[in-house]
Amino acid sequence: MLHSISTESFGPLGEPMAKAVSACVHCGFCLAACPTYRELGQEMDSPRGRIVLMKEVLEGTLELAAAQPHLDRCLGCLACEPACPSGVPYRDLISPFRAVTAGKMYRSPGEKVRRFLAGTTLPFPARFRLAAMLGKVARASRFRRWVPRSWHAMLDLVPETLPAGQSWPEVNPAIGKRRARVALLLGCAQRVLDPDINTSTIEVLTRNGVEVLVPRAQGCCGGLAWHTGDLPAARRFARRNLLAFPADVDAIVTNAAGCGSAMQEYHLILRGTGDEELAEAFRHRVQDVSLFLVGLGLREPLREMPLTLAYHDACHLANAQEVRRQPRDLLRSIPGLNLVEITDAQYCCGSAGTYNLEQPGIAAALGAQKARAILATGADVVASGNIGCLTQLRLHLRQLGSPMEVRHTIQVLRDAHPTFS
Repeated sequence: MLHSISTESFGPLGEPMAKAVSACVHCGFCLAACPTYRELGQEMDSPRGRIVLMKEVLEGTLELAAAQPHLDRCLGCLACEPACPSGVPYRDLISPFRAVTAGKMYRSPGEKVRRFLAGTTLPFPARFRLAAMLGKVARASRFRRWVPRSWHAMLDLVPETLPAGQSWPEVNPAIGKRRARVALLLGCAQRVLDPDINTSTIEVLTRNGVEVLVPRAQGCCGGLAWHTGDLPAARRFARRNLLAFPADVDAIVTNAAGCGSAMQEYHLILRGTGDEELAEAFRHRVQDVSLFLVGLGLREPLREMPLTLAYHDACHLANAQEVRRQPRDLLRSIPGLNLVEITDAQYCCGSAGTYNLEQPGIAAALGAQKARAILATGADVVASGNIGCLTQLRLHLRQLGSPMEVRHTIQVLRDAHPTFS
């Protein structure tokens, strides 16, 4: 426990932070699992090192400024959790710590502007589409030199072309006999960067006898705000979704790993607000689409697809939600598809929400490593379950000159369905 200072000093998030700190026995098993420790080789850039830093800051024996650079470099990928024999809930420490210290952390004027732009555009699809269009213009060589160098990584993430916008009915009836009824989170950046993921999700679910509701009042999951320490914004988004999503559904389905894991942390985000009971019930209804489909079972055989596919584990699907087998099971159900594994698959690709913007050097190194590992598989296609990962993989495969197709798992499944062939 924290000895020198009362946990009450940090409000309702003090207790879960203290429990996470006290659970760590400093064994070091997490070091080998941590992408930033692997990249930088410093103890303070490992989960064990960061836990010590956060403990000392919370106890008042270390200045926040000394710890901040190492804490900022944490991806929040949670690869340390499955590696930890003591079961340290690192997620109960890193995001709450960022939240309770956000007002005390020094940010340069450029960082403040970058964070403001990210927080006021990414969670809002219409604004994000406009920002992406402006980014394409700014990326042109004649304009790029006028853009601050620290923003170049943000420009590089803007795709060459933006797909046309799509919309979805509020009620999508099951085809044939109804087997289940779900509500779908559409995501924010995903609606702009790859809206076909949502279309594919609805098509596959309805084809398998699932009625899909798309609540009009839904908003951002709040994950971006939560992982960058903006607790008030995270709570606003969480409360909005608590009200928007109906309780009389079999599941709240997500198709973006980061969104799903954030929604499963609503009990923590809303701790101490009086909404804990609603948040606790809500988070247990949230399921990734792959988990839901495997539990339901596909209704009919899929068509043959003779291709080799590499599957990339999104960190917030594999580590935060412990969903690893189900996407692979769905892909293996496609006749003719040869599923191959990626070397060092447990390491993050470097996307991690806004990490590309905050730590572009580390993000680029991790992205390039992942792209090279994918190419080494000899696969025709790479699939994953998170829009951030898909965007990162496309960027780094393109930079290596590879035309490899990057798809969401549900898009591959849709393409293998006889109805959509």
